[in-house]
Amino acid sequence: MATTDNGTTTGGDGAAQDLGKALDAALGKPRRRIPRGGLVTGGVVLALVAAMGFTVLGLGVADNAVANYDASSWLWSRAKSEVARVNGLTGRVDTRVEVAQSRNHAMQVSQTDRFLILRDLTTGQISSLDLATLQVMATTRTTSGLGVSVALRDDAAFVVDAPQGIVRQLDPRSLVPIGEPVRYPPGISGGTFDGTGRLWVAVPSEGTVSAVTPAPLPSAPADPLPTGAALVGVSDPGSGGAGGGVSPTLVKTVTVADPSHDLAVTTLDDGVAVLDRTTGALTTVRGDREHQVMLQLPGIGAVPPRTNGDRVPVTVADERRVVVVGEGGPSTQFEVPGAGAQLRPAVAWAGRFYCADERTGTVHVFDERGQLVETIEVKGANGPLELEVRENYLFVNAPNSSTARVVDEKHQVRVVDKYADDVLGGDPPKDPPLPPPPKKDVVSKPGAPRSVTATAGDKLARVSWRAADANGSAITKYVVEGGPRPVEVGARQRSIEITGLTNGETYRFTVRAVNGKGAGPTKRSNPVMPTADVPDPPASVTAQARPDGTVRVTWPAANGQGNRIAKYAVTAATAGATSPAGETNKTELIVPAGELDYGTQYAFTVVAVSDKGAASTPSPASDTVVPFTVPGQPVDVAAVAPNEPGTITVTWGVPADNGRPITEYLVTVNGRTLRTPGTTQKITGLPEGRAATATVRAVNEAGEGPAATATATTIAKPALTLGAARVTSTTVTVPVTVDDNGSAAQCQVTLSYAGRSVPSGWRACGNIPVAAWRAGTAYSYVVSARNNAGQVDLPARTATTTAVNGEVTCNNDGQSSYCSGGIGIYTNTRQVASEAVGDTPDGTRYAAWCKRTGTNIRAVQYNNDKASTWWVQITFRGGANYIPFAWLNLDNGDNINGLPTCV
Repeated sequence: MATTDNGTTTGGDGAAQDLGKALDAALGKPRRRIPRGGLVTGGVVLALVAAMGFTVLGLGVADNAVANYDASSWLWSRAKSEVARVNGLTGRVDTRVEVAQSRNHAMQVSQTDRFLILRDLTTGQISSLDLATLQVMATTRTTSGLGVSVALRDDAAFVVDAPQGIVRQLDPRSLVPIGEPVRYPPGISGGTFDGTGRLWVAVPSEGTVSAVTPAPLPSAPADPLPTGAALVGVSDPGSGGAGGGVSPTLVKTVTVADPSHDLAVTTLDDGVAVLDRTTGALTTVRGDREHQVMLQLPGIGAVPPRTNGDRVPVTVADERRVVVVGEGGPSTQFEVPGAGAQLRPAVAWAGRFYCADERTGTVHVFDERGQLVETIEVKGANGPLELEVRENYLFVNAPNSSTARVVDEKHQVRVVDKYADDVLGGDPPKDPPLPPPPKKDVVSKPGAPRSVTATAGDKLARVSWRAADANGSAITKYVVEGGPRPVEVGARQRSIEITGLTNGETYRFTVRAVNGKGAGPTKRSNPVMPTADVPDPPASVTAQARPDGTVRVTWPAANGQGNRIAKYAVTAATAGATSPAGETNKTELIVPAGELDYGTQYAFTVVAVSDKGAASTPSPASDTVVPFTVPGQPVDVAAVAPNEPGTITVTWGVPADNGRPITEYLVTVNGRTLRTPGTTQKITGLPEGRAATATVRAVNEAGEGPAATATATTIAKPALTLGAARVTSTTVTVPVTVDDNGSAAQCQVTLSYAGRSVPSGWRACGNIPVAAWRAGTAYSYVVSARNNAGQVDLPARTATTTAVNGEVTCNNDGQSSYCSGGIGIYTNTRQVASEAVGDTPDGTRYAAWCKRTGTNIRAVQYNNDKASTWWVQITFRGGANYIPFAWLNLDNGDNINGLPTCV
């Protein structure tokens, strides 16, 4: 391995593009920088970040908001489109920050105690948040998707464009480049800091890994890039930056593999480890020490971006195996329970190894010996599981879930509610805050009516208003004053005609609401002057309810009787209620969606108002319409996997029909849509053992409503893990561990020898014994498991039963000649001359295969009067023949039960 230490030399052959010129061009007119200062309140932050697309949902009290939490981490939530700051010590969220227009986007989160940098993979936008002030300082744009990443440590930030081979330092306060980029050939990997502050990058095309140190951060941040300027992915590269000629430095280059090998990088506390995925070699670089270990990996290995401690876990996802490598080589290895290849690279933390299985939403925890000690389940994970060691805690985040986990050094696990609503607000503003809205259980007088307007007619005026806040007690009436006498109207009558007025006199009306607690404040109308010089009303009115929830009201132009028609006022009338629908200077009004109640009948009248302020009488009422729009989102959507292969069942509750009956529901899974009028649907033909997400939409006359989703994992054939077979002379016992993959499983072991097979029978998995029929024999055995998804048969293995030998014994007294001719051997278990095959002398030894009952034989005094009906099968003159047990003494303590029964 060759090592090069230098000051400024960059890797590559010039093929990579230089971004400097484009960045210079992109700077343009500087955008006004947000001033930095002390802690801001929630309202100020909202104002600051509105243009950036951020909303701070909750801030800690002053002491906590400005603290550089040594035990905190920001975690992304896709469904909420927000990051939540989690205190590792308490496992609680203290601040939530919403990121606009990023819902369900994948997000890269880079953080230090001072800065938080987010990169949206869908849009490519990078945003920098100063954690000391909770201000968004800058945003910039990169090419979207995977390939570009952000590395952050202390005050140093880098954007690593792996496809382009460009590593550029940024000022995290402004996201403006610092100095010149470090350029490599395209297709680099890595781009993470080690514990000493070096950024390590691997160059597969060269077979090298190099370290980059950042330039000092300028004393004052440069103006941010103009809105919309691209940081990475521009086509006209150049030079320049904010560093005033000070650039990041390439300080070390090490050859770790042959060129064009596949390299994966994990940074260490004091260096880097590079896995040559082509050969299985793991090279560690610590200071001036380089060490390479050849690993016998069963597949393609992977390493985490960062490794804590001196042992590097290498994960082979396809084989669900982890090999732990220390400085002396592999120290242990273990298998991860379950099935499938959706394993994240194992992460080392506090003497244990954490391996996330994204298929099941679980994290398997192993001790230093590779023993499984705990399984952490993250409910609702339904996708990625992100493991990061930060500030002496391991944070486990599922971006698709509402919860996360925090693990301390003692391996205690805390559940984090990322959606917690009880986060504290910021420090109070300098000005006295507005009084809080009344609590739901506090009842008070109503608020003032809104938008009180008046129009004048011939000796009359029409007064309209929008509803007042009831404040916990239903409004019983409205009181209108300003005419000859006060007028009381019902709570749903918010457009009335006041008569008995004098033409030429100015009137101004007030309206107040009344509830069970009394009268609320009044609201005044505009002044009006009744006159006989009024226009004609529109001759007719037509209304049309439209599928988007709006209502279109049209009418022909009114006759102004010599005056210009300045506007038209439209009133909506429904059962027992009238209310203003809006005003317009056109002969058409579009009532916005949601302004009227869906499913309720409405008719409309129109009053023409001249440029003199005089109003006509109301037009004839329109035809009746019922506002409607698409149905609401189905509620309580749930998906379960029944005990049937490739099947999930989805159920849901009925949503609001929004003015038109729901005619059917559309249930879509894996691109296939089923239609049903009910609220449950079974979907078959799905891949086994895979998570299937169902979307459910309700349909009415307006179309399809918003979708609700639920996910379930279909059952799959069992996955088996075998232990070493345990044998005796009579049995073979196989330890079988099963992952039933959602459907209860049974197991069976089938023992085979010389064309004969004997199954154990289907039974609960575990230690499964099978009776053998020959001692000292090499059997093949096949382990099978079955559930409702089908049967799995593992490849055959072998096991040899324990041998049992015996010695022919008949001349115990040393004098008798009874068996001087030997002991008879027979083809069957009886002393029949025609079945004799020969004699065997005293003292001969044989391998005993099995036992069978037969004629009772007594050895008289020649073998201590031993008598038995058992005969033992031996190999004699090339055949399987029998000798009476009375003449054969077994080496196992002469225990006939130590032999299996012949079959």
